Order: sequence, then structure tokens, then C-alpha cells
Amino acid sequence: MTAGEVRARPGPSTALALLTAAHGGPALAVTAVAGLLALRGGLRPAQAAAVTAAVLAGQLTIGWGNDLRDLARDRAAGRADKPLAAEDLPTGAVVRALAVAALACLVLSALAGPRAGLVNIVLVTGAGHAYNLGLKATGWSWAPYACAFGALPSVITLAGPAQTWAAPWATGAGAALGVGAHLLNTLPDLVDDERAGVRGLPHRIGERPSRALAAALLAAASLLAVLGPAGSPPAWALAALLPVAALTVLTLAAHGRTPFRAAVAVALLDVALLVAAGR
Repeated sequence: MTAGEVRARPGPSTALALLTAAHGGPALAVTAVAGLLALRGGLRPAQAAAVTAAVLAGQLTIGWGNDLRDLARDRAAGRADKPLAAEDLPTGAVVRALAVAALACLVLSALAGPRAGLVNIVLVTGAGHAYNLGLKATGWSWAPYACAFGALPSVITLAGPAQTWAAPWATGAGAALGVGAHLLNTLPDLVDDERAGVRGLPHRIGERPSRALAAALLAAASLLAVLGPAGSPPAWALAALLPVAALTVLTLAAHGRTPFRAAVAVALLDVALLVAAGR
């Protein structure tokens, strides 16, 4: 084995660590929703690609910014699952990646169109950074999620031929989905967050009220996605409300991990309904 081969090995692990530090799962999930909305929105292929890539770049900056902001707290808590906190990833590498992603977000947002790009930069990406920089520890922790997810459909419609804001039902469904996702995402870490001094809305109202509020918001998002668009909803959309209702009851009444899993299932159905509702 040569010295060059030894040095070549860290490449993939560094890339994986960067993806982990960027909160790759949520970033890719939001990007997938944007991409599916773009495909349903009648955008030209090049413009749909630019919009999707712009959203991805913005989400990456949010994830890296979050881990940089929380670095001292994560190290104090011994977070081995965080590459920065575990010193598996140099801080400089994350700073450079964030700078590159921020520049890419600006360029790609401009290619998506001035109005769509501005909404992506200010209302979607900017809301995420506002959460990182302080709102996450306040009673307004839900607001960036409502803003970002509520504005996401408009990034697509403002990039489209009509260049209009998304319909109120789509904005409302996105906002309800976003706040519900915030509540669900926070529930497993309530105790650890409290110890670290983070007291967002879920911490202030408690686990059971947060779970009930998440269930109500996710159910509302489903109703808006099915009943909001003009015309009679198709039979398959109405049928989708049945599992939503059953899962909502599970979210409220079950014990252990079942309520969390049921609420996540409702959120996934909401995403499918929101994407399919562009009729």
C-alpha cells in the first residue's frame, strides 16, 4: 500500500461527513418535494432543474449553518452523531462548503427567475437561517417552518409561465405541513434540548400537546390539499383521507413510538397529496 493510497481513502468519508453535517435527509426531502412540484408545475426542463438545484443549495447552507452554530453545545453534549462535534470533519471544510453552496444558491436562484429566486433566497433559505440563529430557542420556533414550507410552492409558481404566487390553499397546506414537521422533528430531542437551554414552542407546551398539535396540523394539510384546488376532488384523493384519519387517531391515542411513526406517515401522505394536487 502506498502513501498516496492511504491519503486517497478519506475522500468518500469526508463527503459522507459533509452530507451528514448538512442534515442530508431533511435537505434531500425538501429538495425532492421542490423537484416534484416543479415537474407538476409546467416548467421548462432547464428551469425545473435550476429551481430544484437552487432549493438544494439553500437547504445545504441551512444544515451546515446549523451544525456550525451548535458546535460548542454539541461538543459539550458529546454528540458523536455530529461529524463536527466528533471532530471527524474540519470546521474549515464546512465553512468552505457553506460558502460554495451559498454562492450556488444565489446563481441558481437567479437562473430560476428573479421573483422565484428572491422567494427562495429570502423566504425559504432565509427562514431556515433565522431558525438557526436564534428563533429555534424561542416560542416563535414554528414561524420559520411555516414561512419556508408555505413559500415553497410559490418558488415553483413564480418560476412558471404565469409567474404568480401559489394558491392560498397550497400556501396554507405547505405551512401546516412545515409546522407539523417541526413539532415531529423536535419531539425525540425534547429532554436533550431542554438541558442545552433550547426552549422552542414544543418545549414550552410539552410532549403531548405538541403531538396533538402536529396531528391537527398534518390533518389540516391533507384537507387543504384535497379540498383546496378548484373542481371536484378525484375519488383517489378523497380515499386518501381515510388513512389520514386513521393515522391521526393513532397519533393522538397510541403509546410508545407508534404516535410518532403514525404522524410521520401522515406527513408523507401530505407531501404526496400536495404534489398530486396540481390539477
